[in-house]
Amino acid sequence: MTIAGIITVTVSLCVLGTALLIQRLVDHGTQRWKDDVTLEVFLNVGAPGEQVDSLQRSLDEDRDVKSYRYLTQDDAYREFKRLFQDDPDLVGTVDASALPASFRVAPASAELTVTVADRYRAQPGVDEVRTADEAVDRILTLSAWIRRAFAIVFVALLAASLFLIVNTIRLATFARRREIEVMKLVGASNWFVRIPFMLEGLVQGLLGAVIAVVGVWGLKILLTNAIERESGTLWQGFYVANGDAAQIAIWVLLLGSAIGVIGSIFGLRRFLEV
Repeated sequence: MTIAGIITVTVSLCVLGTALLIQRLVDHGTQRWKDDVTLEVFLNVGAPGEQVDSLQRSLDEDRDVKSYRYLTQDDAYREFKRLFQDDPDLVGTVDASALPASFRVAPASAELTVTVADRYRAQPGVDEVRTADEAVDRILTLSAWIRRAFAIVFVALLAASLFLIVNTIRLATFARRREIEVMKLVGASNWFVRIPFMLEGLVQGLLGAVIAVVGVWGLKILLTNAIERESGTLWQGFYVANGDAAQIAIWVLLLGSAIGVIGSIFGLRRFLEV
C-alpha cells in the first residue's frame, strides 16, 4: 500500500506539473505576440517641427507607452519600396516628399492599444492613427481563453489527484485499523495516533513529488530541445526557463507534502473520535 501511495502521488503530480509546464510555455509565447503589438501615428505631410517635437515629448512622458520609433519621410519611402517591390511602376510614381512621417508606438501592454491610439488622434499635426484592431482582439481573446482553459484543467486535475491520493492512503490506513484500535484502547490520544501516520504520509508525498519533479524536469528538457530544432517563426518566443521549471518543482514538492499529510488525516477520521 505504501508503494501504491507513492506511485499515485507520482503520477498525479506528474500530470499536474506537466500542465503547469505547458501553461508557462504558452504564456511566454502569447506574451511575445502581445509585445509585438504596435500602432502607427501618421503625421500630416509637411507638419512643422514644433508639432513633431510636442508629440515626441508627449510620448516620452506617457506611461502607457513602452517605446516608440520616429520614421522620417525617407524611412517611410524605404518601407514603401520594400512593401511594393513587386510593383516597380507604382514605386516610380511616388517619392519621399509625398509620404508622411510617423511614430511607430509600442504600448505598455496590448490592452492599452486602443487607449493610446485615441489619446493621440486629436494631437496637433496628427493625420491619423492606425491600429491592427482585429489582430489585437484575436491575441487578447486567445490569451484569455488559454488562461481559462489551463485554470480549469489545473483545478480538475488537482481535485482528481486529491481524490486518488486520499483514497489510496485511506486504504493503507484501513489495513492498520487493528493497530489503531489497540493504541486507542491503551489510552493513546488522537494526536498521538495521528502523528506517525501524518509523518508516513509526508514521506510518501515527498517521495512521489521528488520522482514527479524529475519527470517534469526531463519533460522541460525535451520541450526545449524540440523547440530549438524548429526553425520556423511560429515557435519563436515559446520557451520554458530554468526558473519556471524550478518554481513548478517547488510547487510540486509542496503539493506532494501537503497531500500526503491531508490524506493521512482524512484516512484516520473514521477510526478516531473527532
